[in-house]
Amino acid sequence: MHLVSRSFFATLIFLIPAFVSAKSPFEGRWNFNVGNRANWLGITEKNGTMDVWFQPTGGNVYQVKEFRTDGSKLILTLTKTLIWELETSGDTMNVVQKRGAAVTKLAGIRAPELKRSEPKAWSAPEALFNSKDLTGWEPMGADSHWTVKDKLLTNLEHGANLKTTRKFDDFKVHFEANCPDHANSGFYLRGRYEIQLEYEPLSSNPPERRIGSVYGRITPKVDLPRKPGEWDIFDVTLVGRTLTVVRNGVTTIDHQEIEGITGGALDANEAEPGPFYIQGDHTGGLKFRNITVALPRK
Repeated sequence: MHLVSRSFFATLIFLIPAFVSAKSPFEGRWNFNVGNRANWLGITEKNGTMDVWFQPTGGNVYQVKEFRTDGSKLILTLTKTLIWELETSGDTMNVVQKRGAAVTKLAGIRAPELKRSEPKAWSAPEALFNSKDLTGWEPMGADSHWTVKDKLLTNLEHGANLKTTRKFDDFKVHFEANCPDHANSGFYLRGRYEIQLEYEPLSSNPPERRIGSVYGRITPKVDLPRKPGEWDIFDVTLVGRTLTVVRNGVTTIDHQEIEGITGGALDANEAEPGPFYIQGDHTGGLKFRNITVALPRK
């Protein structure tokens, strides 16, 4: 039997931490306000390399395939003409954005976790649309074609988006949407997360960007029949980041986490309340009715 001195074990214990790789300071979810729009960046370490996802101000979140480190910097090639050079300091990320010859500096912060328990009780639903006029709503631009016709909130043609004058945190929202064939819109939660509304050809959108999805992020677990020109009934519960969607009486998204903002987000202030807003800048022809909200009961 060989005897090993205590000093050997002490030396071994001291050396072990040196073999444990430190967590990358870039890892996490990051939010950026860019004028009156927003970006999001998600970075995780997988199998010894980084997995990087970027949400532009419009469109869908996508994986960044081209990136490299340069000293304390992480350099992302987001498109052929758009490069981000990242440096972090705690919960702040500083970005030098290069788009051709144009250079812009951006600052982002770590996204909040927003982990909250579901309320024990909710208030009675209250109407957000009175079926008479646009009271409680305001167009997001001069080119608005929103009106009330036959007691329905109607977007006559392509133009401005429409948002509530009130802002909301956790809620249960009910709305009914009539989306014509070949139309495209969205119903935004807190002005940051889009529930997709569309009846375009199936070849136009992958499952995570079809009706009832959280645009580009969450695919409904049930593929319901498509019925353009008829009423789709949505009941949506959002608590923190946890989302449940019931469409036409079927639970299609069940207590899933929304990782971050979607394209078209009004801002990246995820910890704050925000409005509901409806896209009108894609196509016209959509109609809405019976829009109500219930709030956590105190």
